[in-house]
Amino acid sequence: MKLVGVIINGRPWVARLDGDLDKGLDGAEVWPIAEVDAFWADPARSLAAEPGAPVAAGEVEFVPPVPAGARVICVGLNYRAHAAEGAFAVPEHPTLFGRWTASLSVGGVPAPVPADEAGLDWEGEIAAYVGAPLREADADTARAAVLGYSAFNDLTARRAQKLTTQWTLGKNGDRTGPLGPLVTADEVGDLRDGLRLRTRVNGTLVQDGNTKDMIFEVGEVLSLISRTLTLRPGDVLATGTPEGVGYVRTPPWLLGPGDVVEVDVERLGTLRTPIVGSSAKETP
Repeated sequence: MKLVGVIINGRPWVARLDGDLDKGLDGAEVWPIAEVDAFWADPARSLAAEPGAPVAAGEVEFVPPVPAGARVICVGLNYRAHAAEGAFAVPEHPTLFGRWTASLSVGGVPAPVPADEAGLDWEGEIAAYVGAPLREADADTARAAVLGYSAFNDLTARRAQKLTTQWTLGKNGDRTGPLGPLVTADEVGDLRDGLRLRTRVNGTLVQDGNTKDMIFEVGEVLSLISRTLTLRPGDVLATGTPEGVGYVRTPPWLLGPGDVVEVDVERLGTLRTPIVGSSAKETP
């Protein structure tokens, strides 16, 4: 099952998606399930209920299917080849940092280059959505609590990121965290078995990785986090990017206005994001 966030009567809802947004909105429909907060209060119950009447996908505004109070926790340097290309040692523990939900967006929404940046860097990733409370959970329990996954792009303002050893500023630019539709875990399987992840810029392949190269797998990371803070349904884990980012290239290659970046993940679909200048208005 595919789930998306949509605006209905001015409120964000979680809805079932029938159709393939990769091929456009024609023929696709959304079936409203529950308002976002109500959905994540009990995802299993929400999914078991009868959805509302279908609405043509072209008639709704898409938004991230994430509650405003969600924690978005990201893993840095989580692919062996990516750590190596940046001349970093394989970390002993997951390198974790946070995004605010205000930085999230969806496919098709332009991402602006911040005023002080030469461009944005791409980081094609997979996001995992927590579907049940987790506190001091073991890895198997944590992995089983994942409701589903989506393609994600952790677009990064490298200058801001490198001002200090803390990455928060460079990882929270406006609309720099686009998410694709959430595909439920039963249709995705275990990331340890391997999903291919590719990123393209203006059609040119720049990343081609596989989740088998992850250093810390989803259950392991969620388990670690749950030993410090209680994870709640709707929290999101961004699992890291494979090798091929722009800043390590010679010369560095960053995304500028007019570029289009696509993250294509096996079983999850393609997430497309156009890049605009810092003063551009938000348009789909």
